[in-house]
Amino acid sequence: MKRGGRIFHGIGFLILEYFIAAAAARVHQKAESIIPIPTNSPPEGNTTFIDGSTWCVALPGASQVDLQNALDWVCGLGAADCSSLQPGGPCHQPDTLLSHASYAFNSYYQENGNSDVACNFGGTATITKRNPSYASCMYLSSQRSSAYSLQHRSQMLKILAIFLLLYLATL
Repeated sequence: MKRGGRIFHGIGFLILEYFIAAAAARVHQKAESIIPIPTNSPPEGNTTFIDGSTWCVALPGASQVDLQNALDWVCGLGAADCSSLQPGGPCHQPDTLLSHASYAFNSYYQENGNSDVACNFGGTATITKRNPSYASCMYLSSQRSSAYSLQHRSQMLKILAIFLLLYLATL
């Protein structure tokens, strides 16, 4: 009985250390992502500022070749959701490289931690606080991702508390 308690004790502390380290990394990562970089949001996006939200968009001055390479990567190996860019999709029009790259870059950015690293694409992208959504093309925002992250963290802390209580009951 004691042996099982020791094993559970060690596993419990490993799990606790993992979640504490992961939470600390996310807090540090999010702090870096809120530094605004002024840019024009393609295509003629909504200029409404939503406090705390950030988006990743393509730089208007980036070379077409670099943008195309980055778009190919993000929709391929980067595994971003680019389905809205397909013909007939809500973000297909305007059918421009800058517009498609902006949507794809933002999709990747929102799904990969809202950090500066997740919005680089070889220097062809930047973070903005200006909502690039337009017509029926709605860009994901960091505000939604942050809310999910907080909810997820809260659930994980509850699970850790249960494990801790179970451990203490075995003492």
